Amino acid sequence: MINDDERIALFLDYENLAIGAREGLGVSPFDFGPIADALAERGRVVSRRAYADWSYFDEDRRLLARAQVELIEIPQKLGGSRKNAADIKLAVDAIELAYERGFVTTFAIGTGDSDFTPLVHKLREMDKRVIGIGVQSSTSALLPPACDEFLFYDRLPGLDTHPPVRKSRRREPAAATRAPDPVVVVTEPEPVADEPVATTDGDVGGLVASTLTGLQRHADGPVLASRLKRAILRKDPTFDEGDHGFRGFGELLRHLEGERVVELRQGSAQGDPEVTFPEDESADDDAFSLLVDVVRGLSGPDGVQLSGLKDQMRKRVPDFSEKRYGFNGFLSFAKAARARGLIAMEWDEDLADHRLRVL
Repeated sequence: MINDDERIALFLDYENLAIGAREGLGVSPFDFGPIADALAERGRVVSRRAYADWSYFDEDRRLLARAQVELIEIPQKLGGSRKNAADIKLAVDAIELAYERGFVTTFAIGTGDSDFTPLVHKLREMDKRVIGIGVQSSTSALLPPACDEFLFYDRLPGLDTHPPVRKSRRREPAAATRAPDPVVVVTEPEPVADEPVATTDGDVGGLVASTLTGLQRHADGPVLASRLKRAILRKDPTFDEGDHGFRGFGELLRHLEGERVVELRQGSAQGDPEVTFPEDESADDDAFSLLVDVVRGLSGPDGVQLSGLKDQMRKRVPDFSEKRYGFNGFLSFAKAARARGLIAMEWDEDLADHRLRVL
């Protein structure tokens, strides 16, 4: 039943998020998609509001409007008064909604600003769950401990391959004029498009696996097929298993079970099976072996960079996706290989990227 889902109200301190993502990650315009997907895995988003002086975010405004985000205009003023006006407006609206919409169970506050800590405390006093969202480099250390859950934008699925954009932007000015920067930003993210394009152009297995991964991380119990279907629809309301040649969602899941993407078990109700990942680790071993072989083949004296490594793996296995093995991103997959003692991985500040080498 849909009443089992959390009802989420999202409030974005947009200027804080957008500037943090641009300066800390090289992401511009701000990509709202990973936030929308992360919240869709946790419940129904019943309200979306973003606060900013939108004259400074022309392209972002169009993208957010398409994502059904209500844009709250905070006109530009002098000094810190504009920032204070946005913060106060967001806080007042959040408290007002908490009183007037008792059915809202969760508030997602997108900011890294510690000024919102009192708002978080007040919402929790009102028995509301609070999810914080912020860019790691621009998030105050005081804010995450105040929340029930805090999502670093940098770590959301789909953002793992963004740090190389920052690397390119940092290195480029030393050898060239400022003019090439926009070219770097536009061309670098193209490989990242592999994931979202796959889920809309036919890789329904990737969509199911990535959604199941998110639900398993946050669910208190088993993930039933009905809940999985609702989460997929929250990510993509146009989803229809019939578009992929299946008469029902159960038939799609049985097909994916045959492909070893998921595993079905008897659920609490007939016709609503529990969905999980196969426990056979041989496929995982093959994936990790592929990673080790590719790293070994590409490694120089200083190892190999994480950026571009997934594309190299796909040159050997075109349909490779870490999501088929239960990982929400390629960085998580690489960290799992490190945890198994297969590779060494360390952060390179100069390149703003991870370096990998075979142990």
